[in-house]
Amino acid sequence: MGIASSQLRSHQLKQQTRKRFMKAIYYENYGGPEVLKYGDLPEPKVGPDSLLIELAASSVNPVDWKISAGYLDQILYSKFPIIPGWDAAGTVIAKGPAVRDFDEGDEVYGYIRLDFLHPGTFAERIAAPVRTVARKPKNLTFTEAGTVPLTGLTAYQGLVKALEVHEGETIFISAGAGGVGTFAIQIAKALGLKVIASASPQNHDFVRSLGAEAVSYGDALIEAIRDIAPDGIDAFFDLSGGPDVQRPVEVLKDRSRVASITDATVNQRGGRYVFVQPSVEDLNTITALIEGGKIKPIITETYPLEDAAKAFESSMSGHARGKIAIAIK
Repeated sequence: MGIASSQLRSHQLKQQTRKRFMKAIYYENYGGPEVLKYGDLPEPKVGPDSLLIELAASSVNPVDWKISAGYLDQILYSKFPIIPGWDAAGTVIAKGPAVRDFDEGDEVYGYIRLDFLHPGTFAERIAAPVRTVARKPKNLTFTEAGTVPLTGLTAYQGLVKALEVHEGETIFISAGAGGVGTFAIQIAKALGLKVIASASPQNHDFVRSLGAEAVSYGDALIEAIRDIAPDGIDAFFDLSGGPDVQRPVEVLKDRSRVASITDATVNQRGGRYVFVQPSVEDLNTITALIEGGKIKPIITETYPLEDAAKAFESSMSGHARGKIAIAIK
């Protein structure tokens, strides 16, 4: 037997002797928070290029309950039962024979997105492809780290990859108090931008604490932006959609410099639609910003795994600031 075959056989034997079931949140059909169940599911299989992670934390993102409601069924393949969740923070407890950059005991985090919906991060363990995993920021707890990957990557990729922002520019960010918005403001400030962000009046002080000039939604939005940036804005990052998505384009110096995470038709108007991609390189950049004290996760609510339905309900209310964490361990 060759070395490669021997390693694969050893890996297979380890999987056979490992605990076979885990606690998880899952759903067997689409619906509201009431379809979420808490119970035992088989532990995931660890592929040759994957890590088995003992999860300590995850977080709720609006996409999670939109998927469970069936809103994305036309564009995402799914296999029931589905475990929700794409954010992960935890400890490596096993690895495939092709993995070289991680060892058992390493603390990691990641945006664990596969090409279909089935195994998610609202569970005690997940088998994560190494292409989705980075080392956890040393200055964050697992709960804090578990709220970063999806929204942090969305903010970074929207600003740097889609809008190609530069130091000294002025950007308008809608929904500045939300999960993506809190990261987008901080990253934009770290990159040397002047930031204007919309938020409800009760969140203005909060948005200002992140480094942005705060403006309100509604009829006075454009006038408020012009008061702060009389010569116009260089870029617009739409995080909210709705009736206000078109209006800030009026004050853009270049009307093609708009990116949206909610409205794919922005492509037809010369802008860029942003759908976050797993990227170890981008996640390592975010880690460096976190460890350098430039950005931090903002957590306003934390729920234990078994109360994921309550976390969904809070996210669906649209009133949560920052991130909603899921504590698994």
